[in-house]
Amino acid sequence: MPRPRVHDLDALLDVAERLVASPSEVTVRGLAAAAGVPNGTIYHAFGSLSALLARVWLRAATAFLDLQTSLVDQAASPVDAVVAAADAPAAFALVRPDGARMLLKVRGDRLFGPELPGDLADELHAVDKRLVALLVRLARQLWDRGDGLAVDVITTCVVDLPTAFFRRDITDPLVRERLAAAVRAVLTVPPREKDRP
Repeated sequence: MPRPRVHDLDALLDVAERLVASPSEVTVRGLAAAAGVPNGTIYHAFGSLSALLARVWLRAATAFLDLQTSLVDQAASPVDAVVAAADAPAAFALVRPDGARMLLKVRGDRLFGPELPGDLADELHAVDKRLVALLVRLARQLWDRGDGLAVDVITTCVVDLPTAFFRRDITDPLVRERLAAAVRAVLTVPPREKDRP
């Protein structure tokens, strides 16, 4: 019979999320000390620091995409849906500030590296596919097309602009207003017709 788990793994993931969002480097020793657990707990529960960091990023990215999709679903128009998707990092920061900072600060593959167990790699790939599906959905709602040129415009609005605008202060209302105005301005210029299937 396996021993019962004595440490709260969600609490450990919360501590890891906070550390990744901070400027310092995350190590097993530093994480274990901050979480008040032995180093072995991390290895026993996750196998490696890389796998734990992938789990931290995956957990935050999934929660973020859930919120972003919900905001898009509630929007009154296709343009409002894109604005809501762009504003999602700020909305996420209100409920999960460390997770939002981590997702804006660090690309997942740079955080945990290329060598991951297959199940984690599959889950991370599924999160990427969810984001792409949302981008395609928004492009189809706006222009009735989901080709690369249309999706590139949506990516500018939903990924590139929020990353640039929220780099300094993710919760500043004025920054959020400026982002919404920028997204609306970008959407006034439809995607090129070249290469449209």
